[in-house]
Amino acid sequence: MVFNSKKSIRTFLSVLVILFITLIIFYPKLKFLSDKGSENPMPGRGQGMKGSGQPLLASGYVVVPTSMNELIYSTGSLLPDEEVELSFETSGKVVGIYFKEGTRVKKGELLAKINDKPLQAQLLKLKAQHKLTEEREFRQRQLLDRDAISQESYDQVATELQSLEADILLIEARISETELRAPFDGIIGLRLISEGAFATTQTKIVQLVKISPLKIEFSIPERYAGEVIPGYSIDFNVDGIEKSFSANVYAVDPKVDLNTRTIVARALYANTREELKPGRFVSVRARLSKIEKAVSIPSEAVIPEMEGEKVFVYKNGKAQEVKVSLGLRTESHVQVKSGLHFGDTVLITAILQLRHQIPVQLDTLITNNDLANSLQ
Repeated sequence: MVFNSKKSIRTFLSVLVILFITLIIFYPKLKFLSDKGSENPMPGRGQGMKGSGQPLLASGYVVVPTSMNELIYSTGSLLPDEEVELSFETSGKVVGIYFKEGTRVKKGELLAKINDKPLQAQLLKLKAQHKLTEEREFRQRQLLDRDAISQESYDQVATELQSLEADILLIEARISETELRAPFDGIIGLRLISEGAFATTQTKIVQLVKISPLKIEFSIPERYAGEVIPGYSIDFNVDGIEKSFSANVYAVDPKVDLNTRTIVARALYANTREELKPGRFVSVRARLSKIEKAVSIPSEAVIPEMEGEKVFVYKNGKAQEVKVSLGLRTESHVQVKSGLHFGDTVLITAILQLRHQIPVQLDTLITNNDLANSLQ
């Protein structure tokens, strides 16, 4: 049994050696046949164009002079034109609330009242004293005119009269502090206090907001500080509303934020229908420098690489690789500073299959107007 086992192992090793030698001898020939077969693959749309002679189907875009605007995209918030949390200027018991929550109020309209009976009593007393003193001053002035009294005696009465008038003005001012009035036209919010409660100067009574017009607050990169100025027009969109809105910048912060390196700007939107509410998030788009007769192409035609960007141009039935230098960008186009000229046909489809000098057949030739219509 041991003898047969050793014989079988020697036979197995001999067969392996023979197979290894045979593989070494025939490997170069097999590799040659494999390489030769790979040079003639099955014709296909993307990679078999060279051997089969079938051109790649692609769409072209004719470069024509266009006007371009550089766009800034930012986010912002809607702010009310005016907003204030109303409180009394003095302390006391609330004896009257005269507004309905969520309604419109006019400037100067009485909203709430604090007990002012002690002040009214003081005012009544001062007015009675003022009347008597006023009569005394009148009689003293007549006597002074006849030299019946001295100037000093008249001055004492006149000073007393002026003091009473000042006290009356002070009491009237303190009475006005017990009244809460609307400082501007707006919409009243939800009240935070009830009649009978004791209010102090720190007690918040209600919030008043003015939502027509609305302010749009957004930030721009510091390098655009000189272009976005008061009067500049912007567009903005609100989630849930399809249409776009326009507004005009009315103020720009003179200081750059050190943390974000941006500048805060505010624009004004009329909001005459009051369809927008303050506090909502908005997407802002601002158009900056305008370039006339720019060389621009669709963004999808640009192929980014480590060394830069390139495009493929259709010329003499083949695709030619061209290095380009880019400039302004819009939603659909990009400016080409160098590498292309007016009249060139740039390939904008089958980008992944394109290679330099590969045969190409144009199935569609797109103009600038066609592309604009397709985007609408």
